[in-house]
Amino acid sequence: MPGPPQIDYAQELNPRQLAAVTALPGPALVIAGAGSGKTRTLVYRVAYLLEQGIPPEHILLLTFTNKAAREMMRRVADRVAQETGALWGGTFHAIGNRILRRHAALLGYAEGFTVLDRDDALELLRACRADWLAQPGAAELPKAEVIAEIWSLAQNTRQSVAALLEVGYPHLKASASALLELQQRYTARKRAQAVMDFDDLLVQWRVLLEDQPAVRDLYQRRFQFILVDEYQDTNRLQNDILELMAARHHGIMAVGDDAQSIYSWRGADLQNILQFPARHPGTQVFTIETNYRSTPEILAVANAVIAPNLQQYPKVLTPVQAGGAKPRVAVCGDGRLQAAYVAHHVVRLVEEGLALEEIAVLYRSHFHALELQMELTRRQIPFHITSGLRFFEQAHIKDLTAYLRLVHNPLDELAFKRLARMLPGVGAKAAERLWGGFQAAWLEARRTSVAAMAAGAPAAPASSGGSGAPPEAGRPPVGSVLQGLVSTAPARARAGWGQLASTLEQLETSDPRLSVAAMLALVLEAGYEEYLEANYTNYRHRREDLEQLVVAAGPFSSLAEFLTQLALLSNVEAEHDYGGREEGGRLHLSTVHQAKGLEFAVVFVIMLCDSMFPSHRAAQTREGEEEERRLFYVAVTRAKNELYLSYPLVRVVAGGEAPWDLRPSRFLAPLGPELVEREELVY
Repeated sequence: MPGPPQIDYAQELNPRQLAAVTALPGPALVIAGAGSGKTRTLVYRVAYLLEQGIPPEHILLLTFTNKAAREMMRRVADRVAQETGALWGGTFHAIGNRILRRHAALLGYAEGFTVLDRDDALELLRACRADWLAQPGAAELPKAEVIAEIWSLAQNTRQSVAALLEVGYPHLKASASALLELQQRYTARKRAQAVMDFDDLLVQWRVLLEDQPAVRDLYQRRFQFILVDEYQDTNRLQNDILELMAARHHGIMAVGDDAQSIYSWRGADLQNILQFPARHPGTQVFTIETNYRSTPEILAVANAVIAPNLQQYPKVLTPVQAGGAKPRVAVCGDGRLQAAYVAHHVVRLVEEGLALEEIAVLYRSHFHALELQMELTRRQIPFHITSGLRFFEQAHIKDLTAYLRLVHNPLDELAFKRLARMLPGVGAKAAERLWGGFQAAWLEARRTSVAAMAAGAPAAPASSGGSGAPPEAGRPPVGSVLQGLVSTAPARARAGWGQLASTLEQLETSDPRLSVAAMLALVLEAGYEEYLEANYTNYRHRREDLEQLVVAAGPFSSLAEFLTQLALLSNVEAEHDYGGREEGGRLHLSTVHQAKGLEFAVVFVIMLCDSMFPSHRAAQTREGEEEERRLFYVAVTRAKNELYLSYPLVRVVAGGEAPWDLRPSRFLAPLGPELVEREELVY
């Protein structure tokens, strides 16, 4: 018999949390709004079950990160005076690994199978790909990283590779049969080596439950209570596993927030949470709406923002915090004014005593923050990017600018090797050999040209370098030298080598007044876009980045000036101490996706223009627009005390074209004067 409870649940939980924590056995769906104490509810639910006498081995807690699992398990152990070691808790992959270790033989694996990390899995895939390409007449394939992402998404969404390519990667449709055969070879090599990759931990777990009735029965009987965190982020494969595990008792409590479902692009399925009651008749639905994070004014905006969505569980976040200032909507003349607006307020906030790390600037896509990064660097405001590298440090940015670097300085070894390694079949050793051949040929061509000029003979046409740069006397064109060396490239690389030489020739022999922006646009149109598609699954986002780089290059009058500024922006580290505040404090710059789960005292959300936030592509469907609205809702609910929303009126474009007029995001339409203060900066 269980002893008296040690926890006063009614005292420590609000009424909505208490109802969920003390729910009767059976299927339950807990819709936990932003900042409502979701983790607390889960922890207390586990503690309550234990205090009700449920043996810990009958409870399974599934989370999305190992950190979350460890934290919840620790907090449960702190709350109850009993041994909890038999309680299973962890990520889907960790639990899958634990189960597969016990039954690997039923799947034809040794118990001591190895789980490959991402790098090792890619290395094995590269070996399989190389074998494939070595076949006579084999068609070119995407890079291993792209193939791995395609296979992973297909497996986690339970669809065929061909179906996935049809919708998401139409440029690779012709490769469907080759990718399927390559996948079979890769799977066979994994089995032969007794290894599994990360996705196998879920795929094989599902296969085990479907194909082995005794094993399925074992775990259905054991886990009478299954609790799932962040349920709105589950994909089709994870949900199928949950349905199999819970089929006997239906003792599953799914905890999440449909209004924060923002990961469909990586396989998350909103219908898992929306259709939960239909799949589990008799489901108890609990909605937790008390928000402990944000001011009433911020929550009023959040509630108005999400209200238009049709596919949702209606909820109204209610505040605990005292009132504060109304959120502001700033209308800025252009992107540079928007960047200046944000920087000005950041400096003001710091001078008023707020630590930089308590401030975040959020945006839909990386390229939205380009002008802001430049402004922050100019003002020496230290920042870090939660969502990855600084704009100018990203691989595709460095790829595109490598063309310009080599045109500007033909002795730039790093730029040459970067371009060479982008060609099929060229690795580090081949790039080194090609560099040696190019360097010798270019120096010899320059020596011959200079000697001819000294003898009074007409010299070969010199490279202009573009952007008004005067041609260096006797300097041979890089593209012409490359054309003469095409036979020295590996056979698979020769077509690409010829394209590279042709592109460089166009850059060098075009009108010497060709702008930096026009040079970048020429490279993008001359084949680099196809390279993006073959090498990156997120090629559309990278293409947007590069288009924004073309815009950013517009004001530069010379190639040398542009490349110098690029280097400075990539390397400058600000050292301003802002009144002696904690050393290392930095402003947070992040995509909204990466900021989910975080909170900040002050939040700026920038580039709130239609076609940017929401993105043009996502807004083409109702489902896409609703997910973008959920994304904006996530951004708004990161703010605790102050919220600033902004958008530019125009977007400057390169080549002397008229600026594009921008429309404010449709998501701002519900925000009337009763909810926000508006200000204009159009000077």
